[in-house]
Order: sequence, then C-alpha cells, then structure tokens
Amino acid sequence: MYNRYKRIRNMREDKDLTQAQMANLLNIHQTTYSDYERGNLNIPIPILNQIADLFQTSIDYLVERTDELKPYPSKQKNS
Repeated sequence: MYNRYKRIRNMREDKDLTQAQMANLLNIHQTTYSDYERGNLNIPIPILNQIADLFQTSIDYLVERTDELKPYPSKQKNS
C-alpha cells in the first residue's frame, strides 16, 4: 500500500518522537495519529498545519507536492 504520508513519519522519526508523543502534541489519540501515518485516515488541514509548524516546513512538503523543505514566508497580518 502506498503511504502518502511517509514524510510525516520520516520527520517524526528524525526528531526521535514516538507516535504517542506526536499524538500528545496534536491533542489526538495515538491510534488516530497512527492511522494518519499509515494513510488509513485523511489528515484534517488544521492537523496538517500543526504538523507543518512543528517541523518548520509546509503542508506541500509533507504531502509531497514539493521537495522544498523550507516553509513559505509567513503571511503578514494587518494591524
């Protein structure tokens, strides 16, 4: 089975984080996180945003739409 979220797993492992630790950081159950990594569940955009922020990259990198690891510049907020 093709794993569309293999970069997320690889980045988690590079940071020496367990699935349980990631789930805790994302405030979700470990089994839910495991299902995300295996591609059994689609990852909701808010969770993808959290993961991208945690790994300092973009959602596009996480889902292999780009090979550019560096995140996009932040959007300027109007005061």
